[in-house]
Amino acid sequence: MASAFADIAFTASVKAAQSSYGSRQANRGFELAEDPRNSLTPRETAFIAERDSFYQATVSESGWPYVQHRGGPKGFLKVLDERHIGYADFRGNVQYLSVGNLNANERISLILMDYPNRRRLKIWGRARIAHEADEPDLIARLEVPDYRARVERGLLITVEALDWNCPQHITRRYSEAEMQGLLAAVLDENRLLKAQLAELSAGH
Repeated sequence: MASAFADIAFTASVKAAQSSYGSRQANRGFELAEDPRNSLTPRETAFIAERDSFYQATVSESGWPYVQHRGGPKGFLKVLDERHIGYADFRGNVQYLSVGNLNANERISLILMDYPNRRRLKIWGRARIAHEADEPDLIARLEVPDYRARVERGLLITVEALDWNCPQHITRRYSEAEMQGLLAAVLDENRLLKAQLAELSAGH
């Protein structure tokens, strides 16, 4: 049994490229795997819950790929069950490139990054668009109550395959909140030293 990732990604031309560059045998393991890797385990669920952004790829009717950054509060991409994820689609630049692409081709791919820990999760799926007038219960599950942004629609994704990338070539990057956490002890020590210096100066 091949992994779902290999079934989707290892086309004839990909296999030919692997053969050309000498990695065909190394990639055979994906095609011989017993686990199809097409459902979310607790590991993926926890990882997704901590993300505040991801990259999303769709394909236009003319065959051109389009990659879009999607962001929101941590956890705005929600795991609904082991085969389904979804998010509230907030109003953006009103070009509707991803929406239009998905109306013609339901295939979608996501890359979720954890830069500080150099981790990367790839997800392939099939997406459908949901509107509150038709599916109010689903939209309610996808909404982020404390986030002040207009929800135009929901996006529900059926997971077809997933794969974890190796950390090679991922540069560590930190958000402002992450940097504050890393620097908290240093800043506390700095404040203490300043207070001690002020006391010494006052004593003279």
